[in-house]
Amino acid sequence: MRLMIAGGGGFRVPLVYRALSSGPFAGLVRELVLFDVDPLRLAAIKAVLSSIGAGAAGAGAAGSGAAGPGPAVRTTTSLADGLDGTDMVFAAIRPGGTAGRIADERVALGLGLLGQETTGAGGISYALRSIPGMLELAREMKRRCPEAWLVNFTNPAGMVTEALVPVLGTRVIGICDSAGALVHRAARAAGAPLPEGKLDGVGYYGLNHLGWLYRLESGGKDLLPGLLADAQALSGFEEGRLFPQPFLQSLGCLPNEYLYYYYDTGRAVGAIRAMAQTRGESIHEQQSGLYPALAAAGPRAYDLWDAGRRSREEGYLAEARASGEQRDEDDLAGGGYERVALGVMRALSGGASGGAAGGAPGRVSGGGAELILNTPNAGAVPGLPADAVVEVPCVVTPDGAVPLPQDRPAEAQLALMQRVKEVERLTVSAAAHGRRDDAVRAFALHPLIGSDKLAVELLAGYEAAFPALGLLWRGGD
Repeated sequence: MRLMIAGGGGFRVPLVYRALSSGPFAGLVRELVLFDVDPLRLAAIKAVLSSIGAGAAGAGAAGSGAAGPGPAVRTTTSLADGLDGTDMVFAAIRPGGTAGRIADERVALGLGLLGQETTGAGGISYALRSIPGMLELAREMKRRCPEAWLVNFTNPAGMVTEALVPVLGTRVIGICDSAGALVHRAARAAGAPLPEGKLDGVGYYGLNHLGWLYRLESGGKDLLPGLLADAQALSGFEEGRLFPQPFLQSLGCLPNEYLYYYYDTGRAVGAIRAMAQTRGESIHEQQSGLYPALAAAGPRAYDLWDAGRRSREEGYLAEARASGEQRDEDDLAGGGYERVALGVMRALSGGASGGAAGGAPGRVSGGGAELILNTPNAGAVPGLPADAVVEVPCVVTPDGAVPLPQDRPAEAQLALMQRVKEVERLTVSAAAHGRRDDAVRAFALHPLIGSDKLAVELLAGYEAAFPALGLLWRGGD
């Protein structure tokens, strides 16, 4: 199989290559093509991949053993060249780079709002930049490799995937590792770790970065109520520490970590404003110096990259942690989203018989894998439109991903999903069709904004930061 990564100079690309070099995914890909518009970033990541055999010896794919020979690697700055003959595309692009992320965060913070990459105003701004480029990729795929699958990492993953479904239909699947990681952490805390490659008895519904684990069965018994009543058990994993135990027990489910921004907005905004740098500023500063160093590091490139990766992981969602609190060691090891993506790829190619790897939540049965993915609802979540992209457990076979039916969400949860889904659809309309009024409406409707005045000010701020948005509106209808 030939795999192309759009955004091939991305910082997490070595995680994909590492997983393809050993363990259950080894041999899946014969050639890995890295496409990126930035030659320097491509050169840096190529240097890391070239050094993995020496630098990653003994580390392997998230602890699965020493990394062996990986697939052949080729880099290109031509999208057409990258797509010709490709069987599978992974997409993780960031239009505007890390500097764009800084603006996403700072414009919102300057108006007293949450400044976060995928949630609230920053997420809408990011989507307005991401969707046009992803639509270009999808249309080029239709021309050059119409049978290829697109596995989308590009954030905001749910919105971007929804924008691509009209072009690619069932051949696009969105992924995120946060929902699956929550499921496995909760199962371990409840004393019933999920067997590798299983989601039996798990109930989860939501949108990307907006979901809830509402059932966790083992042996026919739902363990979730007992877990929610056990403050000590909850303190053993990140989501359990993030929310007060009485609140979780009254809620009756475990929220995705990103719901912290909705349930404790004031504290989140205050913590971000009190930090010396936003998350975007921190990553921009790190990567500005790291990428040139990687390109020149030779055999040390992997070790240098891995140290940078760990530092980056240590800062993830730092605003939500108490002073001095560190992330769990398992969460710092890496091996999340790339395993979900490769699990999807293996199932789509008909090679899912070995199970989802390394704790990626999934049940393998009859040639299919079960994973929590972003895909059109098709009735899986009652109360949301059938064509709305949702994040739910799915069975993946060579025919695609089929969402599994879930319970009807509680009214408060459903109302929040319905409102955010309307925001997402307005954002997709604005980005895909150049409808500026829909962008304003999206900002105004978002529950973390809720103001027509702020919506106008936000869009003006983002237009000043990203002049290309003005060109987008000229194509509106």
